[in-house]
Amino acid sequence: MAQKRQREDGKTAEASSSDKQPGSGSKATVGQQTSHIKNKLVRAELYAKLKHKQKKQKKVERKKRDAEAARAEELGLEPPPKKQQKTLENTREKDVTMVEEGDEEVALDEADDEFAAHFARVREPKVLVTTCYKPSKTMFTFLAEMLEVLPCAEYYKRQGFSLKKVVGFAAGRDYSDLLVFNEDRKEVNGLLHVHLPDGPTAHYRISSLVLGQDIQGHGRASSHRPELVLNNFNTRLGRRVGRMLGSLFHQEPQFRGRRVATFHNQRDFIFFRHHRYIFEEKESKAEAAQPGRPKAAVVARMQELGPRFTLKLQSLQKGTFDSKHGEFEWVHKKEMDTSRRRFHL
Repeated sequence: MAQKRQREDGKTAEASSSDKQPGSGSKATVGQQTSHIKNKLVRAELYAKLKHKQKKQKKVERKKRDAEAARAEELGLEPPPKKQQKTLENTREKDVTMVEEGDEEVALDEADDEFAAHFARVREPKVLVTTCYKPSKTMFTFLAEMLEVLPCAEYYKRQGFSLKKVVGFAAGRDYSDLLVFNEDRKEVNGLLHVHLPDGPTAHYRISSLVLGQDIQGHGRASSHRPELVLNNFNTRLGRRVGRMLGSLFHQEPQFRGRRVATFHNQRDFIFFRHHRYIFEEKESKAEAAQPGRPKAAVVARMQELGPRFTLKLQSLQKGTFDSKHGEFEWVHKKEMDTSRRRFHL
């Protein structure tokens, strides 16, 4: 009797498969339509049936769209717009701190923040780089590559000094930023970035580190100042982090060096890449042999220099580093990760 009742429930669910999900304007998914069925076999059978039905319907719709596009092309008309694919990025939850282009309030705040002097080209970047107490050979190799990325950086050995003393040392010698790299079991896993003299202080987790020497076909960086690309820092917090990372680089890059450093934010993971580019004219031998052809198109080639790694923001603290009495602007907590479509940067 129980199995019969479950099958009846399955038929009811199948009949109402086109119903919308309660409390939302979107169609209920196959999983939502079958989740109330307790019998596993009946649920799996119905799930497979609804999935098959959904695939057939999508195939019919795709053929219809292709036919409309082909007909529009024959008639010389504009084809119908393509359906936008849903991703976590374009379906992200709305954030009240998202910054719109031309926001006057944000512009006024940024004109008077800790990085204003840098972006107004009043203060040149001067970065001090140091490590944890007992750095390994891997750390020194990584630092050598980071010093090539940042021509304005200098390395100082930690020598057992506490972070508070290192911050005071750097601030007293007019450094604009302090970078402290940490490692665990000979793997670089953390970065503390202190903007001087008034903060803020950002703590990142480092993952997926690949040194330049381990990248196939890698190049060697020149001493020119690199260009900087900051992508997808869209919230108030994201813009603050982006400006903090931007303060490590000169505002006047040397384009002759043709190298670029990129911080690309995607789903709150900040991917760092370092490339050299070149523009060149390219054409095949067959095209070159034809007389009267226009000049060849200009194409761009890129060569990765390294290193490459991923940053994940753990906290942002007001002022310089203070582990006891510091006030935090933002701290990542597990309770924040309630949805895959919620991003903070």
